[in-house]
Amino acid sequence: MSKWTPLSLDPWVEAKYARSSGPGGQHVNKVETRVTILFDFNACDFVTAWENRRIRTLLHTRLSHDGRLRVSCQVHRSQARNRVIAMDRLVELLQQVTARQKKRIATKPSAGAKKRRLTDKKKRGEIKNQRSQRMSHDE
Repeated sequence: MSKWTPLSLDPWVEAKYARSSGPGGQHVNKVETRVTILFDFNACDFVTAWENRRIRTLLHTRLSHDGRLRVSCQVHRSQARNRVIAMDRLVELLQQVTARQKKRIATKPSAGAKKRRLTDKKKRGEIKNQRSQRMSHDE
């Protein structure tokens, strides 16, 4: 179970609403359905220092001027649906950024792989060499 859930983030989340862009006629012109969620991860109790650094470095383009993480949604005509989607996107972003990556273990190619590679290179070189010889005979 992940610590990142919409309910656990709610005290540190502020939602702002605005009019959506795009087609929609009178509905778009009068209803504020676009949702922008601002998550104050600096004030959040359970964000560790490591997670804080990861969020700052990997999501720096999504930070607002005051340092909060910003996620927007204007897909649906309903403000409530857009808010749910924006919260889900926020949770997904946080899960991806704070997931620990497995450390890569460097490996070397086996002796058989090296031998196959060299024989393939030799064959390829011979094919190219035959082409150049054939061209000189034709001329």
